Amino acid sequence: MSDCDHKAFVKALTTRPGVYQMYDANKKLLYVGKARNLKNRVGSYFRASGLTEKTMALVARIHEIQVTVTSTEVDALLLEHNLIKTHQPPYNILLRDDKSYPYIFLSSEDKYPRLSLHRGAKRRKGQYFGPYPSAGAVRDSLHFLQKVFKVRQCEDSYFSNRSRPCLQHQIDRCTAPCVELVSEQDYAQQVENTTLFLKGKSQQLMVRLADDMEKAAASLAYEKAAEFRDQLSQLQHVQASQGIEGVTGDLDIVAAAVAGGRACVQVLFVRAARVLGSKTYYPPLRLQESPAQVLAAFIPQYYLGGVRAVPPELVVNAAPEDATTLALALTTQAGRRVRLRSKVRDARARWLQLALQTAETNLASHLSGRQSVIERLQALQELLGLPELPERMECFDISHSSGEATVASCVVFDQGGPRKSDYRKFNIEGITGGDDYAAMQQALERRYKRLKAGEAPLPDILFIDGGKGQVSQAMSVLADLQVAGVEVIGVAKGVTRKAGFETLLNGATGRERQLGIDNPALHLIQQIRDEAHRFAITGHRARRDKARQRSTLEDIAGVGAKRRRDLLRHFGSAQGVENANIDELKKVAGISATMAQQIYDHLHNISD
Repeated sequence: MSDCDHKAFVKALTTRPGVYQMYDANKKLLYVGKARNLKNRVGSYFRASGLTEKTMALVARIHEIQVTVTSTEVDALLLEHNLIKTHQPPYNILLRDDKSYPYIFLSSEDKYPRLSLHRGAKRRKGQYFGPYPSAGAVRDSLHFLQKVFKVRQCEDSYFSNRSRPCLQHQIDRCTAPCVELVSEQDYAQQVENTTLFLKGKSQQLMVRLADDMEKAAASLAYEKAAEFRDQLSQLQHVQASQGIEGVTGDLDIVAAAVAGGRACVQVLFVRAARVLGSKTYYPPLRLQESPAQVLAAFIPQYYLGGVRAVPPELVVNAAPEDATTLALALTTQAGRRVRLRSKVRDARARWLQLALQTAETNLASHLSGRQSVIERLQALQELLGLPELPERMECFDISHSSGEATVASCVVFDQGGPRKSDYRKFNIEGITGGDDYAAMQQALERRYKRLKAGEAPLPDILFIDGGKGQVSQAMSVLADLQVAGVEVIGVAKGVTRKAGFETLLNGATGRERQLGIDNPALHLIQQIRDEAHRFAITGHRARRDKARQRSTLEDIAGVGAKRRRDLLRHFGSAQGVENANIDELKKVAGISATMAQQIYDHLHNISD
């Protein structure tokens, strides 16, 4: 935008809240932002001084600005979040974690309720406790609960088919309700105790256990009293080691640290007054944001997507500028009041300091490792004569066993290392077994047709694990699909096929070169190539093993799952079925003479 253009545009803007979208000359979305006052916020990008270098770089690329007026600031925040999630503009802080978090599930439909790990939609009737930071945290909690309260955790199918107690009962981890060695009343009491613990009512639970212990001792039920004593002791130990004095309920502590052009966000999970664990995130900085700005971008993406539950309280180390608006949006999402606090005391202050120190330590470690990555990228940039550091790189490899179960891999690296969420595997079909050129062609065509359709950005560099033939296939595919601006580099193994002796082939110029064994660019290329090789082999082995485990009976017309099961049960194995004659086959329930003949003919390659 020229000076005249932006001045006129800003002058005509409304002062109402809304969202603005910045585009470059190619209609590519650069940045999405929200504002309580659109005129003031958009106008701040075009002031004469006070802008950071990165913001100035953004402004220099702006060709068009579109605005959407909203009724409230909360509406603006929600719209901004949706636009960032959908379009992932390059100048916005992006969170690359959208997985659902696990819960502990306590069923309510069963005569003897079951505890289990749950992830996904909450469709079953029962109680859900969490979320927990990881499946490991859930398993640790389940292990503790199994030791203390002995509520069953076995699958329903296993539970309903027991005729005698299992190993868990023998090691005193279950009261064996499957064979009714415990009364419904006693089992229900253990379920209630479990619920109190998971709800964070440990003090109430310990009072109850102490009362039960005294009653059991008074009635001379010393073994029962000893059980209550042991439960009480274990709860007291957990309370002392994990509990936070003066804290009740659920909260997340979120601390952001910024240094060296990078950010680290540490999320500490406190559930039922117990610290369950933490997660570390490294959102890339685009505009030299402060910790408060990082949190302002991180929190909506983290909580407003509907993937994870919003706790009643968030404690942060730096208050976002629009903290009130953000709290209102979180309240709307949760369906109850959510507090966003930055000034805390006592236990919350101690845990906030711990989270911040952890973020700072992790960031320092991350930066030291990232420096090595940057050096490798700079060496690669210099080697290939690129105008800027490569932002995205892809590498393809082919794996098969004598032509069997051919799989192509595509791995993706960016300036932060491998982007495993963008990895792809391609099962190759319809080619002559062992034809690596045709396999490479098919994989590249499938991949870059999808990229052309907008599935993901095009890479700056495409590495091919192979020599002239594979590189030629890659260049031909890209030309046919009219994909331009991608540097194609072949990585061919040397005569010795040892690391450090690779030959690099430039697809555009045909130039070949070998780098020194200590060259940082070569180390990066080797890392990317080896990852593609590993991913291809993993995919190939999985496909090969699946094919080899497939029963020969599955290809017989009219033989479904039930008949296969009856045949295998009768003869003991697929080989037994194959060795059987027609009369023996007819003895299986549901197998007629016609079907027996059909099975026999198929297994012995007899055609009409």
